[in-house]
Amino acid sequence: MFYKYNKKELKFEKCSKGLVIIFVVSLLSCVFSYIVGINRGLSNPTPFEKELVVLDTKEKPFSQEELITMLKDLNVRYPHIVLAQSILETGHYSSTIFKTNHNLFGMKEARRRVKTAKGTQLNHAYYENWKESVYDYAFYQCRYMGRIDSEDEYYQALDASYAEANQYSTLLKQIVERENLHSLFK
Repeated sequence: MFYKYNKKELKFEKCSKGLVIIFVVSLLSCVFSYIVGINRGLSNPTPFEKELVVLDTKEKPFSQEELITMLKDLNVRYPHIVLAQSILETGHYSSTIFKTNHNLFGMKEARRRVKTAKGTQLNHAYYENWKESVYDYAFYQCRYMGRIDSEDEYYQALDASYAEANQYSTLLKQIVERENLHSLFK
């Protein structure tokens, strides 16, 4: 079964048979082209392959502005609260868990949902880069927070099932207010 990620609804959807066929044909075409290229003794990659290498190696370093952009692009719910979580969990992006594990949210490695974590290190999930941490949080939110209808419910859910610290939501609310995080998502 093949799935694609729907950014607007933050969930995976089954791919249509037509889309799967197009993917398989494209994959076979790429493999065939590669084999033909090897047999002809081509040592230089095609322009298309060069472009892929450029795209894959061009990773933007972390910044709060890049995080805000990604939260908007992924259509994460209550992004000001999620941004406050990243600030709290990383100590303004200075914690060992963030620097070593690229973990923005103090996430533990998921066991029963889609995840991007590569494993557990320092008792927290670790990722190849900070963006994978954001994707993992989006998957978490989609799986466990999808039916929440208000900020108050979101804070309550975080207190009940996410936070290890006492008064977690109170700390988040203080960060949202102090740093005026609502204004960053208007």
